[in-house]
Amino acid sequence: MTKGLYQHVRENWGQPKANQPHMHRQSRMAQWRREEVFTRVDKPTRIDAARRLGYKAKQGVVVVRTRVRRGGLRKGKVHMKRKPSKAGVTKITMAKSIQRIAEERCSRHFPNLEVLNSYWVGQDGKHKYYEVILIDTHHPAIINDKQLGVFSEANGNKGHRGRAERGLTSAGKRGRGLYRKGKGAEKIRPSLKANLNRGK
Repeated sequence: MTKGLYQHVRENWGQPKANQPHMHRQSRMAQWRREEVFTRVDKPTRIDAARRLGYKAKQGVVVVRTRVRRGGLRKGKVHMKRKPSKAGVTKITMAKSIQRIAEERCSRHFPNLEVLNSYWVGQDGKHKYYEVILIDTHHPAIINDKQLGVFSEANGNKGHRGRAERGLTSAGKRGRGLYRKGKGAEKIRPSLKANLNRGK
């Protein structure tokens, strides 16, 4: 069976260290480090991932590459009347993924755009890089689009306002546990807080 273009691209990005030349990746990271934190790109670096997550090459759709620091949560040390065992500065993992943090920062930086989804494009020793797909929900091309029009308030749908902050993107749903079902996932719908208050 013949493979399509997107399938080859997907396999290439499945193992980037093995399939992409080392110098090519290093030069790309060096260039991205010199750029601004939020850099608009003309074309997605991973066209297969972008199309899978809703990207379309049309007006009203914007792709922004951003970077977020790697590693666990950095907490300041409290020096007043605490047990040393409870100091807890290192080895603390946030409940929110770095990808969700990247989406939320993009949403705050571009208040007139709405985050659709995002995908990983690279990392170095200090940062992780993501490309975030944003849409202008007031653009006529988005309003009249069959798939993307559902995110526009002009069509009477206000449920997608603040998607990134409310965990409605793909990374947000994964972090909230909505892609799990069955044993061990009894309390995650509609959310942990809503399920906690259900019996009250």
